[in-house]
Amino acid sequence: MSTTQTDMQVAGAHSSGDEPGLERATFNMLLSGVGGQGVVLASYVLSQVAMAEGYDVKQSEVHGMSQRGGSVTSHFRFGDHVWAPLVTPGTADILLAFEALEALRYVHWLRPSGLLVYNAMQINPSPVAAGLATYPPEIDAQIQRAWSNVHSIDANGLAQRAGTIKAANVVMLGAVSDALPFQSETWEAVIRRVVPPKTVDVNLEAFRLGKEAAEK
Repeated sequence: MSTTQTDMQVAGAHSSGDEPGLERATFNMLLSGVGGQGVVLASYVLSQVAMAEGYDVKQSEVHGMSQRGGSVTSHFRFGDHVWAPLVTPGTADILLAFEALEALRYVHWLRPSGLLVYNAMQINPSPVAAGLATYPPEIDAQIQRAWSNVHSIDANGLAQRAGTIKAANVVMLGAVSDALPFQSETWEAVIRRVVPPKTVDVNLEAFRLGKEAAEK
């Protein structure tokens, strides 16, 4: 397992909220998934969007045996002044899970009334693939019982509609975008800058489809 941390501070970042002297509260978000799902790239896009809007950003990724489908998490925090990169259990405002079991695994990291957005796909973790364990049955029902404020997204299906299943992580960003205080123009500008030029249109469509699905 390896851990990487990124401390990102924007020059000239805002030191107050909309009202003079009012500091914007720190926002806590946890991303979870398995290796190969683009969790780290999604976290990078979030960080770039937050920085572009003048926030202090702290980020930390934890990689398990990602090459073998192991769990990958990214801690993402932003505000006017953020002193530590790690979200702690019970404090996350949003859990963005790229796979159903990863949603159930980390749901306890949410604060009361926090939001869970998860990709409804299922990927067998290494112990299941090796025949040493079984995938939890009726996992969507288990998630619903574990948390009330939850949105399930068919990110893989929407990504295929956009043009490639590889854009499922961008679908997830679109699905969570309305819950974050970022402007649509900033999202688009960052996506255009971060993804390969030939995939810009596909990724923007993936983002739009995710946003649209979350609004239903």
